Amino acid sequence: MRSIYCGQVNEAHAGQTITLCGWVHRRRDLGGLIFIDMRDREGIVQVFFDPDKPDAFALASELRGEFCIQVTGVVRTRPDSQRNSDMATGAIEVFAHELTIINRAEPLPLDFNQVNSEEVSLKYRYLDLRRPEMAKYLKTRAKASAFVRRFMDEQGFLDIETPMLTKATPEGARDYLVPSRVHKGKFYALPQSPQLFKQLLMMSGFDRYYQIVKCFRDEDLRADRQPEFTQIDVETSFMTAPQVREIMEEMIRKLWMHILNVDLGDFPIMTFDEAMRRFGSDKPDLRLPMELVDVADLLTAVEFAVFAGPANDPKGRVAALKVPGGAELSRKQIDEYTKFVGIYGAKGLAWMKVNEAANGIEGVQSPVAKFLTDEIVREILARTGAADGDILFFGADSKKVVCDAMGALRLKVGRDLGLVENVWKPLWVIDFPMFEEDGEGGLAAMHHPFTAPSNLGPSELKANPLGAYANAYDMVINGYEVGGGSVRIHNSEMQSTVFDILGITPDEQRLKFGFLLDALKYGTPPHAGLAFGLDRLSMLLTGTDNIRDVIAFPKTTAAACLMTDAPSFANQAQLTELAIATVAKADAKADA
Repeated sequence: MRSIYCGQVNEAHAGQTITLCGWVHRRRDLGGLIFIDMRDREGIVQVFFDPDKPDAFALASELRGEFCIQVTGVVRTRPDSQRNSDMATGAIEVFAHELTIINRAEPLPLDFNQVNSEEVSLKYRYLDLRRPEMAKYLKTRAKASAFVRRFMDEQGFLDIETPMLTKATPEGARDYLVPSRVHKGKFYALPQSPQLFKQLLMMSGFDRYYQIVKCFRDEDLRADRQPEFTQIDVETSFMTAPQVREIMEEMIRKLWMHILNVDLGDFPIMTFDEAMRRFGSDKPDLRLPMELVDVADLLTAVEFAVFAGPANDPKGRVAALKVPGGAELSRKQIDEYTKFVGIYGAKGLAWMKVNEAANGIEGVQSPVAKFLTDEIVREILARTGAADGDILFFGADSKKVVCDAMGALRLKVGRDLGLVENVWKPLWVIDFPMFEEDGEGGLAAMHHPFTAPSNLGPSELKANPLGAYANAYDMVINGYEVGGGSVRIHNSEMQSTVFDILGITPDEQRLKFGFLLDALKYGTPPHAGLAFGLDRLSMLLTGTDNIRDVIAFPKTTAAACLMTDAPSFANQAQLTELAIATVAKADAKADA
């Protein structure tokens, strides 16, 4: 039906007769002629209708926005005075000889020329996707996916599919469950990742595996998360962690060059402990020139319990954050930041404005200065590198609260004050703790329970689990964790030891992971891998800050599809066949 896309017509086609298919983006009548901007996925081109072609001209008078049409006409070069530098096709136009209205459009429920509400955009997603910027997002994602497949094929990786209907296993988030009609009372789980299947493929001898795969997690959502998401899943045998990182770093560097023509350079490597100490985050945004500086050792003897308490507590931390030029912040702005850190558990936010650093305590303005000596103030200023016109914020609490609150404050203040550099800053974060306290007296795996410890045997790991580090690694770009992986446990005794530490009883181990523990007994090779979030990578590559922009049909933050009204109630016949009974919500009963 078409001979070329609208956005591909250029001066080289001048004089040629072409056929276009697409939508009326805009129509205007001018000087006895009818002009339309005609749009398809590749762009927009100007088409004009002249009374000299009476049939096409008469039909063109009926055109309205979003009519689906076919146009056949001759490409003409525009006079210099009429060229439109804002359009890729602005040097030419198409003189229409024939017009077919394929389908008419009713008035649209959304406006392409303004920002529509999320509710409207998602309810009419099929219309929202017609917008040129949305087409650009999805085309970039498709281009990235195609590149990844080519790269992995060239590296000798096999694209192997793994099951969607599988067994529920503890991987950190809640599972989406699918009832079995044949096995009444039993449920499949949609995979949170292909983790165990890809490890089993390593045991099967497929030493380089990948797939671009859908995964599902029933967890609280935010702007960069969805209940169903897409992973670039990778696993290798007989490769060390540095070797895996080298291949994957090469892929991402080449991907950025392919899509953006940007050279990311070599990725620096930072340990988890260093990232938390300097940035309060295990996914630091290195575009911000601000760091947390420990000052607890200076404050152990001050008569200010807010500082002295955490400073003398082995599990506490007191850290300062220097904000360049921050002395201009008003008290109202500081109060807003104080409320902000409260979201992360901080009980307050001490501050110190630097007016004349050379004068020590006499040169600063701070509600906590009265608790400090001149020597302490001078040392704090020296250690943080604070200069005239800066402000220092202080976090004093448990290590976790200080890292969470001050790390978040660093990002917020930096963005508010325009301190984020317009550059790409990738890095690897390695040496994560193997376990963390779960808040209920037990331990949880920092990554997942199949991650191998670094240079420890089972007995050593069991003796001091909180002191153990995992052979794990995350790739971070501009503050986003875009991928994460680890060396896997390939020994049955070590895997059982990890399960024991996590409080999984031997009976539970057999019930949930018996197939894995058995497989580990039959000559399992050492293996390692990682997974990238394709949605998040696409978000970065397109420059949007919302992951929904790069997903064709996303869910809301309430995990609902406004277009199809999913999830929806099942009818009673379906529930009966599945032997399922539903229970009304407690609040619904109360309302009744």
